Formats: sequence, C-alpha cells, structure tokens
Amino acid sequence: MKTDKDYADHRRYINILFLSLLDFKSLRERNIYTDLLREFQRNGHRIYVISPVERRQHQKTRIIREKGAVILKLRTGNMQKVNRIEKGVSTVAIGPQFVYAVKKYFGHVKFGLVLYATPPITFCGVVEFIKKRDGARSYLLLKDIFPQNALDMGMLGRNGIKGLVYRYFRTQEQRMYRISDRIGCMSPANTQYLLTHNPEVSRTKVELAPNSVEAADKSITAKEREQIRKKYNIPKDRTVYVCGGNLGKPQGIPFMLRCLHSQRKNDKVFFLIVGNGTEYPKILQYIKNYRPENVMLRQWLPREDYDKLVAACDVGMIFLDHRFTIPNFPSRMLGYMQAKLPVLAVTDTASDIGKIIVEGKFGWWCGSDNVEAFDSLIKRIRVGKEIREASYRYLCAHYTVEETCKNMNWEKSV
Repeated sequence: MKTDKDYADHRRYINILFLSLLDFKSLRERNIYTDLLREFQRNGHRIYVISPVERRQHQKTRIIREKGAVILKLRTGNMQKVNRIEKGVSTVAIGPQFVYAVKKYFGHVKFGLVLYATPPITFCGVVEFIKKRDGARSYLLLKDIFPQNALDMGMLGRNGIKGLVYRYFRTQEQRMYRISDRIGCMSPANTQYLLTHNPEVSRTKVELAPNSVEAADKSITAKEREQIRKKYNIPKDRTVYVCGGNLGKPQGIPFMLRCLHSQRKNDKVFFLIVGNGTEYPKILQYIKNYRPENVMLRQWLPREDYDKLVAACDVGMIFLDHRFTIPNFPSRMLGYMQAKLPVLAVTDTASDIGKIIVEGKFGWWCGSDNVEAFDSLIKRIRVGKEIREASYRYLCAHYTVEETCKNMNWEKSV
C-alpha cells in the first residue's frame, strides 16, 4: 500500500487537500464532491479532506481513515440553521481554524494541490498557507458567486451595515480569485459573468468544470414505478413533477407556490416536493390552508429511497428566484438526469441552465416571474421514452466526473 511519502514523492501521484463545509464522513457517500474526489483517487492520487462538524453536534475533532483517503472532521462553530450573526462569525472563523488544523493534523503531509469550492469565500488564509508551505497548486470550484447572490436576495445591501458586510465579503471574494491558480466554472454563462464582473481575473486561468457525477443509470422498471407510487400514495395515472433538494430563498418558493396554486384543479398532473430548508414551513402552510389534491410535500428521505422516488416520477423541476443576476446552475438536475427524467427549469434569465436544457432537447424552460408561461408549458409537456433517454445521454456526454477531472488543467501554469 502506498504511504503518504510515496504519494508525495512520485511525480505521477500527489496528495490532494479538499477544503469543504459539506458534512460528510466517507468518500463512499455520493455527491458532486465525493464523486469527483473518487475520480482523483482512481487516477492514483491520495485524498485528504477537512470537513466540519458543527458545535451543536457535541462531537470532538476526529480523523477518519479510508483506503487512499484521510478525512479530518473538524469541530467548528454552527453555520447551518442559525441566525445571521452566528453564521457570519462562524464563517469568518473557518479560515484560521482550518490553518490550525492543517498545522496540527497534516503537518507531515506535502500537498501538491489544494481544492476548494464556494461557498464559503473565507478559505483564503489556509489556501495561501498551503501554497507557501508546500508550493501547491490551487483550484477553485466556483459553485456560488457570493456576496452578489446575497445582494440579489436582499440579504445584503450597498449601504449601511449591510453595505459594510457586502464590501468586506466582496474583498474576500476578489482575494480568493487572485490566489487561485485555476477557477473552474459550472457553465458558459457562469464563466462569462466571472470575467465580466472581475476584469482583473486572467481569462487564461478560467475554465469549465461543471457539476458532475459518476454516470449511473438510476431509472426503474414500470413495475417498480407502480410499486413506489403506491407506497407513497402517488397517483399512478398522472404526470408527476418532482422538485427535490434544498427549499430555501434561492428557489423562489413564493413563485413556486403561485405556480402550484394555478394548477390546483388540474387532475392530469401531480406535484411532489421533497426536501427541507428555510422555506419549508411556507409550503407546509400553503398545503394546510388550501389542501390542494395534486400537491404532496415530504421531508428529506434516505438517499436510496429518495433516488427511487425520483425515478418513479415523470419530470424533474428546478426553480430559481427571478431576482438573481448571477448564473446559478443547480446540481439537483444531475439526479433527475441519472433517473432519466426530462427537466423543467423555471428560472431567472441570468442562468443558462434553461438554454442548455432546451438546446440539449431534454426538457423545457420558462421564466420564474410568469405564471402564465408555466401554465402554458404544463399543457404542452408530453413525456416519452425519447426525451427520457436524451436526458441520460446528455448527462453521460457532459456531466461525468471522468470528463470533468480529465479537463481540469490544474497542473498547467497560467
């Protein structure tokens, strides 16, 4: 078995450090980050991860060792489901905490690459430390453009205290772009936005590194579909639209509810909402108030159960708030595509996810400020085998970790 020194010394293999706010305990878990890290493993590299365990969980910092990987579960402040002040303090403290963790737990390891994703944008200190100490390359996976997204949603402003906070985080954002040797963007619009609004960023360091997963056909048979719908009390003779994942402000839940309300008397469709988030109570309250017969709300399910439930549906839905000026590209789309579901995107006009879906011929798009356009699409949508297969084919051609990892030019100098 290769040791840390073998990986660090062999010119083909390096030690890779991944900095994350995602709480995971094994690279065997499935998400866009663990899938990518496993691909790096398959290419011979050894993976190190720093992943937080929030104070509320009452757990100490600990190390989890797997074959070819070491995961440091670092005790941090609370950042999820807390007030803005506590979240802000904990987020700012992350940088120094991670530097301390690298010195204490990974002081003997020489890293060739440090990989990190937004959010947050407060990893600058630890990235600079590792680059200086080890001569490592740095690669930013740009998954979120903060603080502009918070400005779009009204959580930050240009003036007053909110303005001061915005300017602080904007400075940190620019610093992160500056120290990153490469920046991988999710889509062409994402790339163009970054370059247009940050002219100091060299075009040569920016490339496409889209959300990606391990290609896996998660579709199910007609018999399984019938069984699962019966299990969850979902009509077997309707077109079922599923929206799964985080249910927060970015998803534009008030507009989504307007769309559902406009379809409340449509006995040919059924809407399934699965997930959790700050806006979950709003959906629950809507259902209690109006009792629509074609809407069902469920909280998070175990991953395997969730995948099967999605596969038993007909169309995957993506909602984004119409106020966004940044081009988001939600990763939940990949789960729909693995299940061979066409995708209905209801988004702002800044994102190019709708354009990609329509041009790829695996779904539909309308703006997230036009209920009439949504109603018109629902009337026209027909789901057949051809569009289902097109969805999975597009995934295999464009959104696999194998392809993304191959195209990440982290070894090249700018």
